[in-house]
Amino acid sequence: MSLTLHGIGTAVPTQRLSQEEALEVARRINVESPDQARLMARIYQKTKVLNRGSVLLTNEADGGVNRKRLSFYGTESPGTAERMQAFAEHAGRLALEAARQAMNDSGLPASTITHLVTVSCTGFQSPGVDLFLIDKLGLSAAVQRTHVGFMGCHGALNGLRVAHAFAEMDPNAVVLLCAVELCSLHMSYGWHPERVVANALFADGAAAVVGSATPPSSGRDLVLQSSGSIVIPHSADLMHWEIGDHGFSMGLSPLVPETVGSALLPWLEDWLQDRAVDLSAIGSWAVHPGGPKILSTCAEALALDMTHLEESRAVLQDHGNMSSATILFILERLRKRSVAGPCLALAFGPGLSAEVALLDLQVAQFA
Repeated sequence: MSLTLHGIGTAVPTQRLSQEEALEVARRINVESPDQARLMARIYQKTKVLNRGSVLLTNEADGGVNRKRLSFYGTESPGTAERMQAFAEHAGRLALEAARQAMNDSGLPASTITHLVTVSCTGFQSPGVDLFLIDKLGLSAAVQRTHVGFMGCHGALNGLRVAHAFAEMDPNAVVLLCAVELCSLHMSYGWHPERVVANALFADGAAAVVGSATPPSSGRDLVLQSSGSIVIPHSADLMHWEIGDHGFSMGLSPLVPETVGSALLPWLEDWLQDRAVDLSAIGSWAVHPGGPKILSTCAEALALDMTHLEESRAVLQDHGNMSSATILFILERLRKRSVAGPCLALAFGPGLSAEVALLDLQVAQFA
């Protein structure tokens, strides 16, 4: 049984920061020498990110980037408790915006939602985002809740697998999935090259989908057919996401792209063969843009041309890396393009691990 995605919604903070403005902030909290300042400028330029949203920005009259961020990122690095207080303040509102869009897009009333799946790796609180959504959306008090936590950038694909399982278990289930990530809460202070790269890439965003086992009834819907996972052997030390005294910290080895690239083709060929699908039949790709290097490596490993990853690059350019929410932004764009043929979604995380989802764009018979 497949999972039809009847509605998709996305949300980013109202206030945005150009990459040039982000670099200005980073110089203030990361740079310790002129050589580091020059290297940081190159790092920020190479990300290919143009703009990012942050819940920490304020719309102040002078527009000064330092004033925008100074209230949170001052001369001393905020502690983890302070960063989690900011998550509690902002995460629910951003998640609600995405969830409302998904509900409106699906055309289904809140009373039909039987299951709620939330996803995040950038904050914890209880009562959490799930209960906030139940209250503000008017969901049933009996809605069944599941949280996918701290799994990294592929978390939304894990959430889709959970939603798919609910639909297979109960053909009447209607699942609301919402991923919300506030990466800007975890800006790292000082000169740590791996964290400087993370500071240059990550951003805030939320995305949601409404899914069920019911086939498409109007318009064009993405349908999840299958999903899979792989843990790449002997790669556990190449990426980590850990809780520290001053927020969550990212460890990111430069070997990540080539390690992922070497594992992709044999894994995907075997996985698709088990589902009677040839790699050449894939019509569109939703590859999580961890950074420009991971996209180019995936393109080379899978013999993709520039157009195949156009939407992944566009999301990275327009919004930055929003961790788990990002892949749903890409799927939303692909659905609007109405690309024929199966779609393969890929995302990566600590482990090193990769998640894949096989989807298809289906047109309702009487659309």
